[in-house]
Amino acid sequence: MAVVEQENPLVEGLERMPVHPTTLVIFGGTGDLAQRKLLPAIYNLAHEGALPERFNLIAVSRSDDSNEKYRAMARESIEKYSRRSPDAQVLDKLLEQVRYVPGTFDDDAVFSRLGEELGKFDEEAGVPFNRIFYLSTAPGFFALIAQKLGEHGLDQHDESDVRVVIEKPFGTRKSEAQALNRQVLSVLDESQVYRIDHYLGKETVQNVLAFRFANGMFEPIWNRNYIDYVQITASEDIGIGRRAGYYDSSGALRDLVQNHMLQLLTLLCMEPPVTFDADEVRDEKVKVLHAVEPPGKDAVVRARYTAGMAEGKEAVGYLDEEGVPEDSRTETYVALRLEVDNWRWAGVPIYLRTGKRLARKVTEIAVTLKPVPHLAFQAEGSVGVQPNQLVLTVQPNEGVSLSLGAKIPGTRLRIRPVNMEFLYGTSFLSQSPEAYERLIMDAMRGDPTLFTRNDEVEEQWRIIDPILEAWETDETPLAEYPAGSHGPEEADTILAPGHRWRAI
Repeated sequence: MAVVEQENPLVEGLERMPVHPTTLVIFGGTGDLAQRKLLPAIYNLAHEGALPERFNLIAVSRSDDSNEKYRAMARESIEKYSRRSPDAQVLDKLLEQVRYVPGTFDDDAVFSRLGEELGKFDEEAGVPFNRIFYLSTAPGFFALIAQKLGEHGLDQHDESDVRVVIEKPFGTRKSEAQALNRQVLSVLDESQVYRIDHYLGKETVQNVLAFRFANGMFEPIWNRNYIDYVQITASEDIGIGRRAGYYDSSGALRDLVQNHMLQLLTLLCMEPPVTFDADEVRDEKVKVLHAVEPPGKDAVVRARYTAGMAEGKEAVGYLDEEGVPEDSRTETYVALRLEVDNWRWAGVPIYLRTGKRLARKVTEIAVTLKPVPHLAFQAEGSVGVQPNQLVLTVQPNEGVSLSLGAKIPGTRLRIRPVNMEFLYGTSFLSQSPEAYERLIMDAMRGDPTLFTRNDEVEEQWRIIDPILEAWETDETPLAEYPAGSHGPEEADTILAPGHRWRAI
């Protein structure tokens, strides 16, 4: 008897939206990000049939490679880093038209050649392709590439759309971000600029909005009357690896708080938009950022890891990592207490923490409700009534859990917390797409909802800049924590009475 495969009703509505024929150009096409994330993401979109029917890929980079050599490198990267084992037929089809343009980003000949390749694709297909320029380069090249695109007439096309995707970091201080915005927007219109924050491409991050605005049970309590405090955690168990050159000039505050974590805060705290149109959503996010004042000195803790045990083996301290200057004052951990000073959130502490070489890798948002007013359940052996917590886990195990007080079986009325859990993998019977898959797709569709607008970027820097400025003249020794621990003890000093950090 044949087994009839049942359809999963939860995947209904996952239709693929048509996308205009597109040529994607990756500046920095041989770089680490392109190899580990972008090329595998493009392959997985092709595997799922999500790419436009007519799709071209051009890579631009310094190394003097041929089309064939670049295709071989792309194949190797996809086979190594793709979230699924590549199908040979799909991979061959994807790579057969890939072009490679060698040269430096200040070389006019590179952009002339690029223009010729773009024109050839249009001519061969008899279709004007949309053009997406993905700047997967060092930040110092962002303004230069935008300028060169303008000088060579590649910033506009009469019959199709031109968009530019810019990677982070978007500046290292507010003044830099403002200058970069001016330079980029002197060539391009804001509607053409897609500033990428890959956290916004994660399914669970987007699900914050779904849980808040699609469920009547949450919205009535989503305010200062019912919520006691919020914790947003982004911890990693790894060290800096070979990224000392970048990380020591960046640090935890710039690397994660200024972009990813403040974006999580906006999604958690924003008012419901009139529609889920890109600018409506981003208008509400900017209002949240505008209501956040930079934290005072007593609301910020920075630290760095020392030697310890991490990932099941001995780990060296930050100052002993390869390439780190011995006099470095770069933080590998930072914790902040912020407040959104508006009608909904006034008085609710929002704690942010992030760090390297912590006990485990996890990114989560934990919303703790105020305790019930009457605690009558004090029987021996009872954990007692704990405040309800809603925890949205972004990674590694995407899902949502809600802690409730329940009676322990038996003759006495004893209470302990229990969890109600929703996990993506078990509910949707499918693997969540990588963040870059969603964001590349949105850029091709022309949907900027999950990308940051220029005023968002500047507001984020307005909050972070005073902290960096204060640190420049602060000679207080950095707090320390052993690798593999939950962070420095000093992080407890920014907590309000009765509040505590969740275990990492």
